[in-house]
Amino acid sequence: MPENALIVGAGSGLSAALARLFTKEGMRVALMAREAGKLASLCRETGARAYAGDATRPDDVAALFGAIEAEIGAADLVVYNAGQRVRGGIIELDASAVQQSLMSNAYGAFLVAQRAARAMLAKGRGTLLFTGASASVKGYPRSAPFAMGKFALRGLAQALARELQPQNIHVCHVVIDGGIRPAGDPRAAARGDDGLLEPDAIAQTYLHLHRQHRSAWAWEIELRPWRETF
Repeated sequence: MPENALIVGAGSGLSAALARLFTKEGMRVALMAREAGKLASLCRETGARAYAGDATRPDDVAALFGAIEAEIGAADLVVYNAGQRVRGGIIELDASAVQQSLMSNAYGAFLVAQRAARAMLAKGRGTLLFTGASASVKGYPRSAPFAMGKFALRGLAQALARELQPQNIHVCHVVIDGGIRPAGDPRAAARGDDGLLEPDAIAQTYLHLHRQHRSAWAWEIELRPWRETF
């Protein structure tokens, strides 16, 4: 039986690279985005199914998992790739924007993880991957909301790894420490050869994590370009 993969927070960058690779590897792929229409081209290319929804809304998440389980079966691999960045000095930040950033980076991850865990525990196996950032481990000036959300995401992943890995569910937090190369962006050349992370190369790591032998599971991994400072 082919495996089923769900990517939450789908778009044209890393999540598109993941969809292409997972499909190439024989997986059935489901994508969730607030605007599912923007995924039409990717779905035509990969055969993936797109679902509209907001990961910060419990009803949307419940509907997503219900639809996937009815149409292709429970997901064997779930990737939480959603997030929202808010920049600004502490005295100028808009409180509602900060709240939404926290909801997207952390609360939505909790909702998706909870539904995924229920299905995976019933199956007795599964992989749950969270896309983190440099801000998951260090806070930058004028980026407090992003650090707050990504620190929370990392804490969620660490707690779930300790809770779920003994039950045969692999949980891993992937720290993307550097910029991801946008498709067709000429500014990438300014970073030099391989100065930005290639989406396809990141996707290969996600696939490897899913296929890691459970005698040597990673709960966290950091990825950065060779030119990126630590």
